[in-house]
Amino acid sequence: MILPMKLLHPLHHPLSSSIPFQSRRRHSKSYRCSLPSPGGEKIITPETVVSPVPPVSYEGRRVLLGCLLSAASGVLLTDSSEAVSTSRRALRASKIPDSEFTTLPNGLKYYDIKVGTGAEAVKGSRVAVHYVAKWKGITFMTSRQGLGVGGGTPYGFDVGQSENGNVLKGLDLGVEGMHVGGQRLVTVPPELAYGKKGVQEIPPNATIELDIELLSIKQSPFGTPVKIVEG
Repeated sequence: MILPMKLLHPLHHPLSSSIPFQSRRRHSKSYRCSLPSPGGEKIITPETVVSPVPPVSYEGRRVLLGCLLSAASGVLLTDSSEAVSTSRRALRASKIPDSEFTTLPNGLKYYDIKVGTGAEAVKGSRVAVHYVAKWKGITFMTSRQGLGVGGGTPYGFDVGQSENGNVLKGLDLGVEGMHVGGQRLVTVPPELAYGKKGVQEIPPNATIELDIELLSIKQSPFGTPVKIVEG
């Protein structure tokens, strides 16, 4: 099984596709007597004899084992580097001053932690996102829950569906304009979140924060059950 390597910052040089070894076949010449010739003389002829292959030396085994361990460590470093990269982005997001955010006329504020290079999310686009929803710095809902830093089940919806009450307005408006591969931090005012009623542990008139990562865009509806209670 081939495991893909996606190190953002390679931590070691890639292994060569082959390891040079000296030839282990040793050739030596010996002589033997053939059957008697018609003249009654015995003819002595040289013959090439291949000697047994010697066992692999301790040094060779040590080099081979080192290469195998290096390859295995590369696989582990892939998962580790992804987790570190996500953690660093989250730490960076927590330190962004309010003055760096763009404020829209509807009161929503956003800051692009990472600008994507893929297609743009517009009204009617079917999007798949990962999100983390926080209130006062405490996560109360996330699509990544239970499956590690890079796991979880993406949340799908149609951009513009908040007009029909099918998705949280702040999430809907926050995704619009993002590009696939991007990550955006959004500050959602109460009127675009849970309003005067609140929901569960979120009190009335609460401002919430969303950390959104846009994974993909398609053009037909998902029909996925809503995971964030509509406002």
